[in-house]
Parts: sequence; C-alpha cells; structure tokens
Amino acid sequence: MTHATGSAAISARGLTKRYGTTLALDDVTFDVPAHTICGLFGRNGAGKTTLMSILTAQNFATAGEGRIFGEQPYENTAVLPRICFVRESQRYPEDSVADHAFAMARLFFPNWDQAFADQLITDFRLPTSTRIKKLSRGQRSAVGVIIGLASRADVTFFDEPYLGLDAVARQTFYDRLLQDYTEHPRTIVLSSHLIDEIADLIERVLVVDDGRLVLDEAADDLRDRAFTVVGAEQAVDALIGDREELHREHLGPIASATVMGRLTQTDQEAMSRTGLSTTPVSLQELIVRLTQHSDTERGTAAKGARS
Repeated sequence: MTHATGSAAISARGLTKRYGTTLALDDVTFDVPAHTICGLFGRNGAGKTTLMSILTAQNFATAGEGRIFGEQPYENTAVLPRICFVRESQRYPEDSVADHAFAMARLFFPNWDQAFADQLITDFRLPTSTRIKKLSRGQRSAVGVIIGLASRADVTFFDEPYLGLDAVARQTFYDRLLQDYTEHPRTIVLSSHLIDEIADLIERVLVVDDGRLVLDEAADDLRDRAFTVVGAEQAVDALIGDREELHREHLGPIASATVMGRLTQTDQEAMSRTGLSTTPVSLQELIVRLTQHSDTERGTAAKGARS
C-alpha cells in the first residue's frame, strides 16, 4: 500500500542546529514524498524532536532550511494550518479539559472531522470533561493522538505521543491511523522507539544518530538489505566473503553474523552443504545494527584522525 506521488511534502536541505557548543543537527538533507507514512528513528537525544520542531516552525535552524510543500512554514498562514505536530510533552492551558483542546483544534485545522474525533474518544475511553492535568498519562496521550488523527492535516508529525498508551490502545491507534490514511491520504511522520510495532505501517525510514542523518530509504528496500547467518564460524566466514558485516555474536564454535546484502542461489546451495541456517533481520534489529555500525565507523575515523 503506497500513495506516494513523488512530490515532496517535507524537505530539509543542510539543516543544522547548534545550542552553544552542542551540535543537535548536522547538515541534514532529505525529502519525504507527499502521501507517505514515514518512520523517524534514533536514540534519545539524536535530534529527532529538534528536527520536527524546525520543520513545524517551533524552532529555528542555525543553517540550512526546512520546507513544507516547498514553502518556509514560519509565520506562513498558508502552510501552518496544514501542519499538525503532536508531541508526548504537549502542554495545555491550566484548567482546560479535553473538550476545550478539541474545540481549539476544530477552529485551527480546516480538515478537522468531529465525527472521527467522537469515534476516537469512544475508542480510547477518554473522559472529556476532566481537567487534562488530572488525566492519567495514557489519557493525556490519547488527547494528542485524537488531535493528530482527527485534524487530518496534510502533514502530521507524531513525536512519540502514544508512549503513554498501553499495548491495546497503541494497537487501536495504529489501526485507526492506517484505516484513515487509506481513506484520506496525507503525509505522516511517526517518531518512535517501538520500531517493530510500526514496521508494517511505514513506507519510508529516516534514522538520525548524533545529529546526522544515517539512513534515508524506502522501507521495502531496507527490509531486503540484510540477513543473519548462523553456523560453524569458518563456514559463516566463507559464506560472508567480502560483504559488509554489521554484527557478530559467538556461542562456543557457533557464530551468528548479521550481514548486508541478499542471499543468492549460490549462497543457498553453499548453506545446504555446510549446515548453515539463516534468519530474517527485523526492521528494528537492522536499524539498531546500522546505528551501532555507524558509531563504530565514526570511532575508527576519529581514532585515525588523532593518530
């Protein structure tokens, strides 16, 4: 399932952000096509929230620029109502209840669907007349999720607002998002640590590590980029050859290696002869391994520069 049209809904060109001596974003460049669900991944402090804040005009870049539908979003009344940014730490006025938050959203977002919001309120069992600050963490998360979905903004950023939801509520969120996206295509960016939970939703993958963009790829292409081979270490080494190795573990004489590339028919025949087995690499494991590999490469480069 893909609605991608090839035109960029979100563009970053050389985005750089410094806080004093800290480099939060380092020359980040990418495009997200319109009508795409994009996963934005990275460790805590990697720069994900800073990136989304700049793209939604809630922060400023030190250098470079971010555009939404080809336009700068800051103080742009033609663009801002088309953007919804939902974050886990969303703040609301002191005495507001959920109904107040939804009423404000209804005024701001031209595509707001009240019937959909009402359905979501029921789905998440949200008490709408209780002050938001008195709600549980999961209920506060539900307020943000409902705004993000019912706004039907042309570009919606979810900065892990669903972390407070339990597993059943998170699945409800994923189901409603996918169903509504199919009926009302738009561009959605999901920032999450729960990579495997959203792996089947996303069509594009962005990974930020230490302020740098280390991965920008179609999810389907990425899923086929690596495999894990298990067996006697000598046989594993022979099969791998000069392929790029991301990770290796040992259990006595047995080695398990995660390797970039695809298995050929010749590989399959060699595995049968030597008793090797292979397992698929989940999207989460692949992203983790690629990030660790990026760390190792940077550390090696830094060591070489000092020597």
